[in-house]
Amino acid sequence: MSTDEVIQLAHGGGGRLTRELIEKEIVPRFGNGPLRGLPDGATLDSPGARLVFTTDSFVVQPLEFPGGNIGDLAVHGTVNDLSVCGGEPKWLSLALIIEEGLPFAVLGRILDSVRAAADTCGVTVATGDTKVVARGQGDGLYVNTAGIGRALTEFTLGPERIKEGDHVLVSGTLADHGMAVLSARQNMEFVNGPRSDTGTVQRLVMAVRDFGSAVRFMRDPTRGGVATVLNEIVEGRELGILLKERDLPLAPATRAVAEMLGIDPLHVASEGRMILICDGAVAPDILKRWRALPEGSGAVSLGTVIREKGRVVMETVTGGRRLVDVPRGELLPRIC
Repeated sequence: MSTDEVIQLAHGGGGRLTRELIEKEIVPRFGNGPLRGLPDGATLDSPGARLVFTTDSFVVQPLEFPGGNIGDLAVHGTVNDLSVCGGEPKWLSLALIIEEGLPFAVLGRILDSVRAAADTCGVTVATGDTKVVARGQGDGLYVNTAGIGRALTEFTLGPERIKEGDHVLVSGTLADHGMAVLSARQNMEFVNGPRSDTGTVQRLVMAVRDFGSAVRFMRDPTRGGVATVLNEIVEGRELGILLKERDLPLAPATRAVAEMLGIDPLHVASEGRMILICDGAVAPDILKRWRALPEGSGAVSLGTVIREKGRVVMETVTGGRRLVDVPRGELLPRIC
């Protein structure tokens, strides 16, 4: 049987193979309802309330890494998906698949991180499940979460609302999480090395509620990074996005590791940042509000929406331009 006929690790890397898997196997079966358009979460109408619902699974290796662990990562990842869908997170589920032999001390640290992150985010762990699998079958620990939140009426979000001249904003330095996990996985020891940015974007979203329809789109750039998010937005459209390399926000340690390994940081996951596309007229005001918050202190305008059919391009520091594409397959698997 050829590799084309089986699932490969690269199908989970967040690149083109991930997209092909979803569009070929999942969308034809389930894509006619709230899943249409593949949002980070579904917006559901119920009597007396409009809800946002999402789910996520976490298989990061190693379980603990500079700046966080699989526990707070699971909470932040789920809360952020709800937030960038225009929701106010309220409740989480927590399901654990534990491998025989996992030290209780490790499990305890991870659960303490879940509790601390949930408290910080103001969400309640309302239900859950625990399973144990035999040694060698679970890689230590897998975590599945689901989240429910209240939809915020101020937002009407969607990539179809993006217009030429809109600005692309990002709330802080990029690729910190992916570089931190990769460094830990490869036992690369650095003085003042990369640290994960895992954290919540809730306050960043709440800070821009009153800009209403001027906010077109929000997303957290996890698997596949900024490049994947932006390419998905413009795919098949008459619009493109122009980024400026000089405005790319990178922490010194993250930049150094990415350059050393030859990895494009635009392809690398962040877990506490958000991308927002808005009317250019309100971009300075949004940046001012974000920069007043600790989690938004490094916010910048990364680029603009242009008339460039379905492409994301980068203006380099030397004045040239290069295409910002999506990695096809495996780049940094198992970083979330």
